[in-house]
Amino acid sequence: MSSQLGQLFRISTFGESHGGGVGVVIDGCPPRIPLTEADLQIDLDRRRPGQSEVTTPRNEADQAEILSGTFEGLTLGAPIAILVRNKDHRPEAYSEMAEKYRPSHADYSYDAKFGIRNWQGGGRSSARETIGRVAAAAVAKRVINHLCPGIETLAWVKTVQDVSAEVDPLTVTSETIESNIVRTGDPEAAERMIERIKEIRSQGNSVGGTIEAVVRGCPPGLGEPVFDRLEADLAKAMLSIPATKGFEVGSGFGGTLLTGAEHNDHFYMDGETVRTKTNRSGGVQGGISNGEPILFRVAFKPTATIMSSQVTVSKDKEDTELKGRGRHDACVLPRAVPIVEAMTNLILCDHLLRHRAFCD
Repeated sequence: MSSQLGQLFRISTFGESHGGGVGVVIDGCPPRIPLTEADLQIDLDRRRPGQSEVTTPRNEADQAEILSGTFEGLTLGAPIAILVRNKDHRPEAYSEMAEKYRPSHADYSYDAKFGIRNWQGGGRSSARETIGRVAAAAVAKRVINHLCPGIETLAWVKTVQDVSAEVDPLTVTSETIESNIVRTGDPEAAERMIERIKEIRSQGNSVGGTIEAVVRGCPPGLGEPVFDRLEADLAKAMLSIPATKGFEVGSGFGGTLLTGAEHNDHFYMDGETVRTKTNRSGGVQGGISNGEPILFRVAFKPTATIMSSQVTVSKDKEDTELKGRGRHDACVLPRAVPIVEAMTNLILCDHLLRHRAFCD
């Protein structure tokens, strides 16, 4: 079961949703990077459940423990192990799911592949696994700031179903995004998004949408041609997040409606810097960053668990019905924002180290 990501900055996540805990082991972090548990907690608090009226009521503090790899507040260059213990787990809420497959979940496909699964909350397929990713990315951000100060990654909710936000990727701030519980950069749209999520939740249903992200201050030269293209690694990272169903960079699918003359980003000199007049490439050309802001979007499906009966089948291959139980997000988007940022920073950190090793 592949649980690893990265070539030089490598992470391996572990744990199940309702087990003893979840976490990550990081290998390849350079030494002498300032790091404390408080540094990790900032982003874990943004991801944790029970943080607002539009998220799951599961009450987890998600308190991080650094078990190895640091000394006196600095990284040692050794593997860093981080653990978050599960406190508010209620596996009994999932007992019926031991025998019945939840529609659009990983229950059946896990059984088909492994012949065994942890049915308590989804086990490894649960979004609780992303705690390890967010914790590792908090370390990655500090490495990025050490290697290349000025890189900033921001993500925000772009759409909830058909409710869309108007956000300028060049000027949006983290303060604006964090000022509302749905985490969008458009305060007016935030109110409509919140109302839509509440309306859908009151029906026992769920809703999806898109998250948009930007990387500002990224230097040119990150990424590899052919298989390890920067946007390809970003796509893999984003589509590894639970509930994702689509990825597009720059103009994305909308670019198919343009001609080459309309779509091309023309170069010009801005002092000593090569720039482009437009950014339909989304900051990546030929798989390598070109110095413009990297802009992409990720599509998230509606949460699979809904509070109404649905037809399904049992482990014994019999037709049956199943009603969702437990505590779930009616919309995963607000809590997915820090996860999208985390996966972006993990990819950037790895490529920065690779670029330094190969070209510097």
